Amino acid sequence: MTTISLKRLIAKKAVWQMLRELISAIDTPISIQDVTGKWLVGEVIEHPENQYPVQLNDEVIGWVIGEEKATSIASFLTYLAHQESVQKELAKETLEKYKEINLLYNVSEKISANLKLNQVAKLIIEEAHKILEANSCSVMIVDEETKKLSIISHLENKAPKLILKLGEGIAGSVALSGKAEIINDVLSDPRYTPGPNPISSLMCAPIKIKNRTLGVINVSNKEPVQYTAADLKLLNALASQAAVAIENAILHKNKLKEERIKSNLERYLSSQVVEAVLDLESNSCLIPVKRNVSILFSDIRNFTTKCEELEPETIVGYLNEYFTHMVEVIFHHQGTVNKFVGDMILALFGAPYKMIDAEAKAISTAIEMQRRLQIIPVSWIKENFKTGIGISSGKVVVGNIGSPRHMDYTAIGDEVNIASRLQSIAKGGQILVSRSVYETTKELFQFKEFGMVNVKGKKKPVEVFEVLY
Repeated sequence: MTTISLKRLIAKKAVWQMLRELISAIDTPISIQDVTGKWLVGEVIEHPENQYPVQLNDEVIGWVIGEEKATSIASFLTYLAHQESVQKELAKETLEKYKEINLLYNVSEKISANLKLNQVAKLIIEEAHKILEANSCSVMIVDEETKKLSIISHLENKAPKLILKLGEGIAGSVALSGKAEIINDVLSDPRYTPGPNPISSLMCAPIKIKNRTLGVINVSNKEPVQYTAADLKLLNALASQAAVAIENAILHKNKLKEERIKSNLERYLSSQVVEAVLDLESNSCLIPVKRNVSILFSDIRNFTTKCEELEPETIVGYLNEYFTHMVEVIFHHQGTVNKFVGDMILALFGAPYKMIDAEAKAISTAIEMQRRLQIIPVSWIKENFKTGIGISSGKVVVGNIGSPRHMDYTAIGDEVNIASRLQSIAKGGQILVSRSVYETTKELFQFKEFGMVNVKGKKKPVEVFEVLY
């Protein structure tokens, strides 16, 4: 509530002039005193019979003493006091609104383009410290997995270690309720959890996006401070502005983390399997299921003999160069690299995602793999790495297979065995395919009959075709 001084009110030139005219008009002795009885205007009346109060919001701020006509003076001063109070409240409200707008503008300008969580939190703390009476400020963020609050930035360089469950302590309570609070006597609050620094007065505001609380801002003072609703309003405005920036920073941090995970996984799994692993909604495609798939096996001829000619480190270097080019070709045709076994590559077309032209893509991949071998910028590889490729297609079981602690995404079925057998009999530079692949692609590529081949586990020989390229 705004306090008005009767002495200062009367001292205003316009008020004093109107008051003199009014006293002259009623033509009767009066005395005006402040609430303490100090004489301000008129004659001192020794034994006043009548006293008329000058009031502001039911509070007496002075007295007018005199005959009954003096009531008009008291009413006049009461009216002026009320008007003065309204103007002061309006000025105060305007100032607070200006401070709020200025705060939001400054904060927005500083943090809008910042995507680093710690830096965003630090900027928020700096702004809170500027506008509010505090010797300690901190930002706490909710960990989505543990549902616990922890300090990520503090006014001091070294932030104290404080971890709270949702609902624990004052900060945890505010995070759970989503409602800002002022506690001007912290020690009397049963929720208070003592930390490394003494606290006497505290304000805590939630950092919220819609109905989701991301964390809280704490502003406190070790000395007793009477924080007001206006102070809390400013802190809430700051928290509201901070919420968008903090959410963007968290999303950016999670995106970078996901990209690092994806990058590391893609060193071991094909990009399609990685996407399926990371996409929770599409994870069902990793469940073992029977599907029409084209299987490609590729292997370097006489690789063991070649290994004896070089040091192991050199062979590994050559293999990595070779695999880099072969995998690039497979990925270019939307194939899935299922595994490497020594120098052998197993690739799938049509898993984990369905592919209409899986057979055609498998053959296109095989042709480009053979051609790429001739242009790899390592002469030893071009001269010594000759690959045989076998391709088959049909219904096989594909999906995650293994133990709960370790699984491989792989394919199991007769067609896998057929493709493996075709690869084993293919000479360097040769691409052999089963009839199922030939029938689907005979209008797209050139073939010649290779003959009948016996495959372990099958009673009848398999008809084989060679791709001409």
